[in-house]
Amino acid sequence: MKRLALSAVTAVTAALVTVPSATAPATATTGVSVTNRCLSSVPDPGSQTAVPICFTLFRPAGATADRRVPMIMHSHGWGGSRTTDPAAFDRWLSAGYGVLSFDQRGFGESGGRAYVENPRVEGQDVQRLMRYVAERGWVRKDAPGDPRMGAIGGSYGGGYQYLAAFSSIDTRGKPVLDALAPEITWFDLKESLAPQEVVRTEWALALSASSVPTDALPPTVYKALVEGSATGTWPDGSVPGTEDLDPFFARNGPKWHVRHGDRLDIPVLMGQGTTDTLFPLQQGLATWQRALTPSARQRSIFVGYNGGHVLPALLPRGVEATSDPCSRRLAGGDFEQLAVRFMDERLKGRDRDLRGYGRYHLATPSGSCTSVDSVRANSTYRLGQVASTTAAGAPLAYPVAAGPLRVAGTPYLTGDVTALGLDSRAFYGLAVGTSPADARLVQNNVLPLRERTPVQGVRRRVALPSVAVNVPRGQRLYLLVSPVSDTFAGMSSRTPGVITIDSTVLHLPRVGG
Repeated sequence: MKRLALSAVTAVTAALVTVPSATAPATATTGVSVTNRCLSSVPDPGSQTAVPICFTLFRPAGATADRRVPMIMHSHGWGGSRTTDPAAFDRWLSAGYGVLSFDQRGFGESGGRAYVENPRVEGQDVQRLMRYVAERGWVRKDAPGDPRMGAIGGSYGGGYQYLAAFSSIDTRGKPVLDALAPEITWFDLKESLAPQEVVRTEWALALSASSVPTDALPPTVYKALVEGSATGTWPDGSVPGTEDLDPFFARNGPKWHVRHGDRLDIPVLMGQGTTDTLFPLQQGLATWQRALTPSARQRSIFVGYNGGHVLPALLPRGVEATSDPCSRRLAGGDFEQLAVRFMDERLKGRDRDLRGYGRYHLATPSGSCTSVDSVRANSTYRLGQVASTTAAGAPLAYPVAAGPLRVAGTPYLTGDVTALGLDSRAFYGLAVGTSPADARLVQNNVLPLRERTPVQGVRRRVALPSVAVNVPRGQRLYLLVSPVSDTFAGMSSRTPGVITIDSTVLHLPRVGG
């Protein structure tokens, strides 16, 4: 019965992973050579059996040893499989790129189990795939064994791109990939699934559910994710008899590589969902700020669009928005069109008149694009006392400022927190409305404040979701505080009570002073 229920969640989740697009239907691609095969990679941990990693290679018309072409690597999201239809890559093939799309370990036709982009496992898979590409005579090379190569893909298909780039730093001293275009992916996977170790219940269950058809996850990970959803806290083995997920997720993402002294010095077109409630905007901002060198950022572009891993925001009430105005402003179309122009400039050295390098371009819920050089808070607003019940109750909206007002970046609170209960929790975000009664979350995200033990008047910095919004005249910006959140269903306080923040100051990234 459990697997049936999880499978139902999988179907719902697949429908809710949205990337805004204005893409026209793909045309039939002629003259393209298609090769399907598998190569052998390292065994799963604890096994001695080599794991097949399967892929489809698309060779564009006219690509020969005398007319070599750059390559694009692609992979799928969690629970998906590779793309085998050349029409899906019509824009890339028509633009003169070869494409390799592969099934990640544990999915599609590939064997093994998914270790969620672990350098010792999936890292070996992508290194072997890149070596295979380097052996093709029709692929352009920068040096022997070094193909001219970019990468595309979203969510889990974005995670492999950072893995591939960082893993080749360890083995070759520099990335084999020359440019990346990851979408809606993570910097810190644990923080994405459980900020302050408060589990995003719906997504933890969906992660398990989407891996059920191929039995992709190790059994202990299934067990741990169910435990986390049931107990309301991240499984760290502190409760006797429960699983510890920390070792499993320790290496899985850019944060681990940055902690060990590596940063990427290659151009990145980064797409992040502003309304994404699994890998929210601040995950992409953290990668941009911490995983790229200053030189790389000057050759890179950050795009935030309304989309990503989206679930209905009902409590607290959010907005419904799916749009990508920034890709339209920069490239005249959708994110894929922007990515083709970006790769043309970075891989082919062609001037495609692309602007916006070194800046953040963030979509607002109303469908406008705000471009800024910094997402740091630059203005302060004194709110006095901010209080919320815990465990149950209605969201409360505290007025901040009247419109017109533009905000783009990462806000936060400072203040003196009092919470007398055990494991007290409340959820915080920014909202816009004409009154507290109709104020809605700006881009559907909240973040928890969690006090594990009773505290009184303790100074805290409270993280708020990164946002971009234009507050029009006649409306007001609010701080919204809620004892419950549907994204964190069942994760509210363990005991009823009140969380109070005294001398509250909102630090806001205001555009235009």
